[in-house]
Amino acid sequence: MDQYKRLNRELSFKGNIIDFYSDTIEINGERKTTFDFIHHNGASAMIPVDKDGKILMVRQYRNAIDSYTLEIPAGGLNKGEDNLTCAIRECEEETGYIAGKAHHLIDIYTTVAFSNEKISIFYTNDLTPSKQNLDEDEYVTIEKHSLDEIIKMIYNGTIQDAKTIAGILAYKTKQTTDK
Repeated sequence: MDQYKRLNRELSFKGNIIDFYSDTIEINGERKTTFDFIHHNGASAMIPVDKDGKILMVRQYRNAIDSYTLEIPAGGLNKGEDNLTCAIRECEEETGYIAGKAHHLIDIYTTVAFSNEKISIFYTNDLTPSKQNLDEDEYVTIEKHSLDEIIKMIYNGTIQDAKTIAGILAYKTKQTTDK
């Protein structure tokens, strides 16, 4: 197995959400190469399930793909915030529902080739109506879908967001194995 050793990490760009670095890597003590690395502080997501078994989803514009997506509510960790607190906060901000008792489901790294972004995904069926509290640049609409409808949207290509796909499929597996 090849041996990789980071020799240097140089900040190329500091952004609002990510920091972009160039890493100098030595391979097998013989040659050097440069890898791009994007540092992310982490994020959390919530699968909010209402009393009728419908999952609250958010539809929003995503600049990176110049398109609207249908996703589970999620967002980045605030400084000093733990993953569960972040998931509960994002659920309320985006859907207008406060998550009560929530359960950890799965952790994912979104793009291991060049980023350390890790998203912790939770689920809850303990929701209390509140109000949306969107960020200044957020415009989202809420949709409620059954788990089966969402699974169909994953497989027909309507839903392509990685955290949503991983979270929903893990949630379906959990529902199946807990019966």
